[in-house]
Parts: sequence; C-alpha cells; structure tokens
Amino acid sequence: MALIAVGKHQALGFPDAHDLAAIEKRHMAKVLLIEDDAETAEEIKAELADRGFDVEWSANGAEGLDKARSLQPDAMIVDRLLPGMDGLSVIETLRREQVRTPVLVLSALGAVDDRVRGLRMGGDDYLTKPFAIVELVARMEALLRRPAESRETTLKVGALEIDLIERTAKRGVRPIDLLPREFRLLEYMMRRADQLLTRAMLLEEVWNYKFVPATNLVDVHMGRLRHKVDGPGDPPMIHNVRGAGFILKVVP
Repeated sequence: MALIAVGKHQALGFPDAHDLAAIEKRHMAKVLLIEDDAETAEEIKAELADRGFDVEWSANGAEGLDKARSLQPDAMIVDRLLPGMDGLSVIETLRREQVRTPVLVLSALGAVDDRVRGLRMGGDDYLTKPFAIVELVARMEALLRRPAESRETTLKVGALEIDLIERTAKRGVRPIDLLPREFRLLEYMMRRADQLLTRAMLLEEVWNYKFVPATNLVDVHMGRLRHKVDGPGDPPMIHNVRGAGFILKVVP
C-alpha cells in the first residue's frame, strides 16, 4: 500500500517569470528514486515528472547503489527500509566514497532517534510516511538549492547556535526550546544573517506560500521567536525594520 497522504495542489493560471525559471532549473535536475513499493514509487515519479524532474527508479538498494554511481544524479530519494541492502547502508556507502549527492530519506519510522540516525548516516533531509506529495517536492527543491559543498551540521551567528541534526538551539549556554516552525524560521534567518528579509520572502520560503495573503502570521511567529532568542538581558538579535521586514544580526 502506498504511504502518500492526500495533499496534491494544482496551481491555477499561467506561471510567472519566477516559476518559469524554477521549471527550467528542474528540467536539468536528475533525481534517483530508490523505493521498493511500486505504488508509492509511481506516484512520486509521476508528480516529479509533471514538475520537470528527470526521474530514474530503482526498486532495491543494491541496484540503487549501482545507479547512484553510474548516473551521478543531482539528488536522491531513498526509502529507509529496502530489501537486501537497506537505504541507510546505501547512503553510508556513498558517503564513504565521497559522493556528496543530496539525499532525502523516506521512512515509516518517525521517532526522533530514527530521524537523527538517518541524518547522521549521511541523509540531508528526512520525511516520514505518510506524507503529502507537495511537501516531498518542496523538500527536493530545497535540497537542489543548496550549494553542493554545503554539509554543515551547525549554524552560528554570534552566541546563537543551532544543531541541524539534533534540531536544537542555544544562545551561549542557554538552551532555546523551539517549535518545528520556529526552528525552520530561525534556520532560514541564520543562513541569511545581516540580510533584510521581507514578509513575502518568509512566507514563501518558510511557509511555502506562493502568494502573499493578508495575514499577520509572520509577525506572530517572529514575536514568539524573538521572545525566545532575545532573553532578559540579552542584546537583541532579531530586529524589526518598520515597513520592510526583519533582520537577524549581532549589534556591537
């Protein structure tokens, strides 16, 4: 049985210049899918193909490993539980061979320890089954946007630090308890420290909105995040630029 949740969204209207550029880039992206469930694989292949990806499919780990070596794909989607050679062994083998292709791990195992192990074995992202197909596409696009050499496990801006594997944050020695959306928002800001980030940018990149609704969603989340990051006595790091957006920066 396929483990893909219903969640496909068909956009209406003609694509704008930004969409056309993204489509053109995807047409150049070769994706290797290693998934033993044929129904799941067919749904993923069809959706990615519709969106311009060139998809190659393998149904087992050993064959997938061979294809990863020969095809040199731009990105991979690897199911964790595969017959014969499991998905994490495929990824670990490639990493030992210095293959840095970004990998999205699929798994029905969704516990924190399972996700952490998948990332520590060399996965770049982890998606739990059942999933919405639009989320899988968004994660693949995000992986392809990353620089090829980017494999950092922590981000630091001043005294602020986040662990991308453990999904934890701290400022100095003080731990910061973040909800998943807050962590994603903070990660996005830290990767663009000292840059002005508009509400439209944040809605598109953090919430995956392709339009700008009339909402105070960003301001509400930013207020909560600022309260957690900028604790009592801490110099503020999250700054509101009135009428423009937000900046994460260290003020001397």
